[in-house]
Amino acid sequence: MKKINLINTLKKTFKAKKKVIKKKNKKNITKTKKLKSSVKSKNTKIVLKQKKIKTQKKAVKQSSKVKQLKVEKKVNAGSNDNLHRISKNNEQKPEIKKIKKQDTEKKEYKVKDHVVYPKHGVGQIIEFKKMNIGGIEIETYILKFEKDKANGMVPVNKQSHLRPLATINQVNKCISILKSKPKIKRSMWSRRAQEYEAKISSGKIYELAEVVRDLNKGDDIMVDQSYSERQLFEKAYERILTEFQIILNISLEDTQKKLDKALKRNLEKQVQRIENKAPEEEVAEEIAK
Repeated sequence: MKKINLINTLKKTFKAKKKVIKKKNKKNITKTKKLKSSVKSKNTKIVLKQKKIKTQKKAVKQSSKVKQLKVEKKVNAGSNDNLHRISKNNEQKPEIKKIKKQDTEKKEYKVKDHVVYPKHGVGQIIEFKKMNIGGIEIETYILKFEKDKANGMVPVNKQSHLRPLATINQVNKCISILKSKPKIKRSMWSRRAQEYEAKISSGKIYELAEVVRDLNKGDDIMVDQSYSERQLFEKAYERILTEFQIILNISLEDTQKKLDKALKRNLEKQVQRIENKAPEEEVAEEIAK
């Protein structure tokens, strides 16, 4: 019988066990490595997916923001347009009225009547005419202004702007106004000039008389009168003169004398004319004898 060496057997068994353990360890390591690699790949895939999702979300958000901005711009543009445009539902179309004839009124004045048109003075109605202006028939007075050598046209429905000539009582009152003391304000000339111009253009005979009285300087040569003052005075004087002449039915010279007498103008010249006429009349009488 052979002797069994326990030490050798134990060594052999231990070696075999070590080999088995090593193999098992190797297998486990390879498995863990495989698992780790698979986990890593899975994690990387998950991370990549998450990144893709994030990028997609960002792109969606940006696109939504752009769309919102576009929509807001459109809405603002639409609101701005709506401010200028009325919606078709609320839009009210204006009613177009076709006027073929002017509103008729009774004629207050006749042909050959003298009337006062405030802006131009005394004029005479020479004709009554029907005219077609812009497809509308208009009845008008045709006025002739002898001083300006011009014709004017006033529609019948605006004849309230005209006024008839003053009466004799009004003329007498005007003469008393001319004889009274002038009422001159101490305000600036520009303001007074506007007031005088407004009175002249009003066409009222009493206001015309007031302007003539206030701007009258008489025969006082020492008093300086500006160009604008003289213009306003002559304008008012000529208007009141022409109206007085037609009302009193006398010559222009006689009406001028009457006005100058009330205003105390040119008295020296009138006296000289009377003195010159007297010897001429005496000579004429002697020749007749």
